[in-house]
Amino acid sequence: MISVKDLKLAYGKRVLFEEVNLNFTKGNCYGVIGANGAGKSTFLKILSGEIEPNKGRVEITPGERMAVLRQNQFAFDEVTVLNTVLMGHTRLWEVHKERERIYALSDFTEEDGIRAGELESEFGEMGGYTAESDGGVLLGELGVAEEYHQSLMKDIPANLKVRVLLAQALFGNPDILLLDEPTNGLDLETIGWLENFLADYENIVLVVSHDRHFLDAVCTHVADVDRQKIKIFTGNYTFWYQSSQLMARQLSDKNKKVEDKRQALLDFIARFSANASKSKQATSRKKALEKLTIEEIEPSYRKYPGIIFQPLREVGNQILNVEKLSKSVEGRVLFSDISFTVNKGDKIAILSQDPLAVTAFFNCIAGLTTPDAGHFEWGSTVTYAYLPQENDAYFAGDLNLMDWLRQYVPDHVKDVDEPFLRGFLGKMLFSGEDVLKKTKVLSGGEKVRCMLSRMMLQNPNVILLDQPTNHLDLESIQSFNDQCVEYKSNVLLSSHDHTFMQTVANRIIELTPRGVIDRLMTFDEYWADERVRSIRASSYC
Repeated sequence: MISVKDLKLAYGKRVLFEEVNLNFTKGNCYGVIGANGAGKSTFLKILSGEIEPNKGRVEITPGERMAVLRQNQFAFDEVTVLNTVLMGHTRLWEVHKERERIYALSDFTEEDGIRAGELESEFGEMGGYTAESDGGVLLGELGVAEEYHQSLMKDIPANLKVRVLLAQALFGNPDILLLDEPTNGLDLETIGWLENFLADYENIVLVVSHDRHFLDAVCTHVADVDRQKIKIFTGNYTFWYQSSQLMARQLSDKNKKVEDKRQALLDFIARFSANASKSKQATSRKKALEKLTIEEIEPSYRKYPGIIFQPLREVGNQILNVEKLSKSVEGRVLFSDISFTVNKGDKIAILSQDPLAVTAFFNCIAGLTTPDAGHFEWGSTVTYAYLPQENDAYFAGDLNLMDWLRQYVPDHVKDVDEPFLRGFLGKMLFSGEDVLKKTKVLSGGEKVRCMLSRMMLQNPNVILLDQPTNHLDLESIQSFNDQCVEYKSNVLLSSHDHTFMQTVANRIIELTPRGVIDRLMTFDEYWADERVRSIRASSYC
């Protein structure tokens, strides 16, 4: 168990945590959520001992081992991949190295023999004799091929380094596992493997993630970091979000009888508890929800941005025609011979095994780059708005937010005064003096929210989204997702966010070097379709 007692952490006048008291118990997985800058990653660093709080203490049950997902990809440059994984079990690695030292002695004494025997016993108890094979299996399951296991970390591709560090954290079945954004850099198959691994994990897990599908799949509880406090709630992220929204509506509904409100909450808990039986965390989550009382449900005090796209007019019958489009970069074929037509009501998820292909495609149809071959044509009624993955070019100047947004006001808008601009920025949570901030000091999340203000100004009837959740906190992601679901016109998007893709898209188009795979189905249906898997396998050969 981990106990946090009277925790306080402040940097000058900025207080992150004040009088935080928590217990994390065995068998539970806690999703640590909160707005950007609330202190989620900092809290994990306090638990691991990397950061010392101003006040209070963290207590861990004696004898329990903690493992942390490390973020520094260069810390193990001169270590082999397999040894990097084994180093995740610190004591095992220390015993291993001491054994090697003793056995390498030229004048091996009786005392050395006794010590070696003690080490062998400890080594065996920790699973040392199968450690290398166990580490190799773990690497393989995380997509690191055996050919890399004896390579130095500095010599393997960057996308594999994050997998090796994840294997390091998972190795040896630690009693406490701290994971900060563990799905970064992982493909969907590997994320699915990690979900299953953690769902079956019997020890304590704390995970920070912006991936709602992942949080829903693995978490039994939510640790909400807000207003300098951390509160633990039963259930996964979706349960926390929906129940807190329901409670907020209940509190605002002064005309509804108390008993009606209570029954509505009881019905919600019962309904969600029943659904939990279908989840990977079925047993533990269902038991936790069955013990939940109404008093534990609290409204969220978070601020959610108001992302609202209002088309100036409806799209006509012709929206977008793509004919034999191809694009290569330095001899590398990103996509080839891509043809399809966008129809009314289509919300299309654009996929590829090569992420660069998707970005290149969006940049082509948005007119930012030129395809190598083929052509595309937008309908005459279409007004599209594009959220690119990279937006630094839009913030190259030294304008404040008001003047920055003013330059993107379309011609059809006549009265552009300060209240008008403040309204759009206010929906993105820029209020008061915030609108006078210089664009050069904005964070990644703030830049994306500015880009969304720009998009809303355009009154688009088609929206193009390339990795729209990058840099955003969960509140912004949730609002963005909800609006794309409600949006009555066309959406073309690509995202690492599983929930975003599944809830928005009704059609899937995959770009490959050998053409296009086009299916009218949801993201989950596409991913589970055996026929599609066969076509995908041959399309990338």
